[in-house]
Amino acid sequence: MHSEVNNMNISLQATPDQHKVSNGEQEGTSRPLRVLLADDHALVREGTRRLLEVESDVEVVAEAASGEEAVDAAQRLHPDIAIIDIAMPGMGGIEATRKIKVYCPGTAVLVLSAYDDEPYLIALLEAGAAGFLLKNVHGQELVHAIHAVSRGESVLHPTLAEKMMRRLSSNANPTPRAIDLLSERELDVLRLAARGLPNKEIARRLKLSIRTVHSHLANIFAKMQVGSRTEAVLLALREGIITLQDTYDSE
Repeated sequence: MHSEVNNMNISLQATPDQHKVSNGEQEGTSRPLRVLLADDHALVREGTRRLLEVESDVEVVAEAASGEEAVDAAQRLHPDIAIIDIAMPGMGGIEATRKIKVYCPGTAVLVLSAYDDEPYLIALLEAGAAGFLLKNVHGQELVHAIHAVSRGESVLHPTLAEKMMRRLSSNANPTPRAIDLLSERELDVLRLAARGLPNKEIARRLKLSIRTVHSHLANIFAKMQVGSRTEAVLLALREGIITLQDTYDSE
């Protein structure tokens, strides 16, 4: 009894001129994105690894066959992105995501799953997942999702994101100290990011370069101790840094 969730959201519908920018490129280096694969099926891991090995800016640094192995590998290697199955023996993907975010807040977790029930998805977001994809996505959709997360963009169906935003904003707990962490320009970027706008559009509206937007997002993630736009927006709503009204686009 699964809800029909279409994973081809705004962040995966990048126009051809949206160039790929990895974490390394944001820092002025050519360091590839370091990826951890966690799935209890060896064939799935092998297929995903082969898919990613052809990408010059992606490096698979470890594989895990269980949630426990995924958490251990994340603690040791601190990958940029962890791609995790939701259903694994022992510790499942939700608990593994929660623990990885405790030990490695800068790691963005992408969940690949055959299940799209809304309670699972909300639990994953509450655990700190950056995004969600069904296992029936095409290989290039996964590659696009990895690059979207590396740019600080969200990989989440807009309907689910809106439900989660409403849920958190209704229980917002304003914390002035959290607001003080961000500069005015960083707050501007965060508010536009909360509307689901791609980085190129954020840059256009604020009259900034795309690289400057990437830099602001990196600073936001570091100050808020998160690894993705999804986490930053949801945390900002939870702590009252932004309001639900900030998530609506007026243009």
